This record gives sequence, C-alpha cells and structure tokens, in this order.
Amino acid sequence: MPMPHPAARVTPAEAPYPAAIAERLARIMPPGVPPLTLFTTLARDERLFERFMNASLLDRGHLTLRQREIVIDRVTARAGSEYEWGVHVALFAARASLGPAEIAATVTGGADDPVWSADEQALVAAVDQLHAHCDLDEAAWQALSAHFGAAAILEILMLAGFYRMVSYLTNALRLAPEAFAARFPA
Repeated sequence: MPMPHPAARVTPAEAPYPAAIAERLARIMPPGVPPLTLFTTLARDERLFERFMNASLLDRGHLTLRQREIVIDRVTARAGSEYEWGVHVALFAARASLGPAEIAATVTGGADDPVWSADEQALVAAVDQLHAHCDLDEAAWQALSAHFGAAAILEILMLAGFYRMVSYLTNALRLAPEAFAARFPA
C-alpha cells in the first residue's frame, strides 16, 4: 500500500500558462495527458522553466533508449525519487523493453543482478558510484569504456547529474506521484 505524501511545498502554476510555457508543454506531453506537476511547479518562473527544459537529454543521443532509461531509473531510485522514477517507468519502460524484473532491479537490485547485460551492469555500477561518491573509480571508468565511447560516457555523466537534480526537486518539493505513474516495488 503506497504511503500518503505530504502536501507539496510549492503550489504549481495553473493554466493559462504564459504562451512560451503553454507551447512547450503542448509539445512534450502526450495527447490527453495533463502537464506533470514538476513542470507546472517550475512554470511558476518562466526563466527557471526554460533553463530546466533546455537541459533535457530525452532526445536521440549516444545511448539507446533502454540504456538511457536504466541510467535515469537507477539514479532516481537511488535518490528516492518515486515521483520521477514512476513517471519514467510508466512512460518509457515498455518502449525501452524493460520488463518487471528489470524495473524492480533498478530499485532493489545491484550491478551484479542477473537481469543486466554486461553494458547494463557497467551503467548500474557507474550510477551507484556516482550516487555514493560523486566520482568514478578506475574500474568503473574502464567498465564503461569497454562498452561506450567518450561522447556516450559524457552523456551518462550528464544524465546522472541531471536526474539527481530532478530528484532533489521532486523530493524537496514533496511532489506526490502522478496518477498514472508506477510506484516503487514493495
């Protein structure tokens, strides 16, 4: 049974939004899905909203969709951001071919979990080290380098950092999970 969430600390902005924000929300949200509470909270300040949205790495980059989502799901799980983890699992897990065991392993497993391939083990280990130490030791760097080029490693580091910041926001703002979002496994 999910735990009740305390009230959000900052009230989200309400429609009508400034034109630039309304246009951006219309472009990024699936048809019929209201804007995420994180987005409407940031929409209270147009400058902060734009800076946040411009840092997005949800485009076709140097990682596959699956690799990207493993990094995001692991970062947000390690940071305790059920809000962001749940949004990503609900919106991207199926498209990224992440099944129930892999989804659960982003929260409860480790890099050595048998659900992960060698490159995925390197991703999970790197995220865990970044979470614990804000750094990668030589073994983690070499494991990433065995599977990813320099540009992909930069993207991994940026994804991990960006979604750690997102976790800070969603946790400190006390954002309740979106109605459609997945919840952490028991």
